[in-house]
Amino acid sequence: MLEYRAEIALWALSGVLPLIMLGVWSGSGAAADSGFSPLQLTRYFLAAFVVRQFTIIWVIHAFEEDNLQGRLSPYLLQPLPPLWRYLAAHLAEQATRLPFVVVILALVFLVLPHTFWLPSPATFLLAVLATLMVFLLRFLIQSLITMLCFWSERAAALERLQMIPYLFLSGLVAPLDTFPAGMRALAYATPFPWMIGFPAQLLSGGEVNLALGFGALLGWTLLVFPFVLLLWSAGMRRYAAMGA
Repeated sequence: MLEYRAEIALWALSGVLPLIMLGVWSGSGAAADSGFSPLQLTRYFLAAFVVRQFTIIWVIHAFEEDNLQGRLSPYLLQPLPPLWRYLAAHLAEQATRLPFVVVILALVFLVLPHTFWLPSPATFLLAVLATLMVFLLRFLIQSLITMLCFWSERAAALERLQMIPYLFLSGLVAPLDTFPAGMRALAYATPFPWMIGFPAQLLSGGEVNLALGFGALLGWTLLVFPFVLLLWSAGMRRYAAMGA
């Protein structure tokens, strides 16, 4: 990952959607109608930017390419399942991404010094825990779709479909509190609001229900994990290496 650190810098810059949405919402003044002050809104989107940076998952693209290029077969001969390899690569990429995220935040605080804040140690640790749980949940959800690579050569197209509700229901483009009541109820019936909105509100100092948030992340993780194992087992029975 350090070898391709220039590429990772571009990946970090490509994840500035929350900062773009901050400009959109700040210019519209609509957030004030939902009880968000300009400072609260700025801190929320900065926190959403941080959470987004450390919960980006790309396992399906790597797995699909390895499957099509024939690299998956030797991975299957190794002691650990290939998903552990991809999980380790994600963690290494996050560690390499950290300095670029710090630099981007430093530039924002340099331009907007009044937005700078430091969460309490307890809040910071809870936000880190929530972000790690979101990362694991997103990794499992995308791994679930990744297992379809055993049946389709273009399973990544299905992953792009789930990106649509993720973008709009996660709190990435707007805080969930700004949604109409019916839309909020629909969003909270999915795992998406807990992926950005909950840790971002927590990190930015907003009011959150800790028990509900962590309970939802744990519940969805426990729900998805068995299906990943089930599809992996079924895919292994179906998989055949080229020429075998």
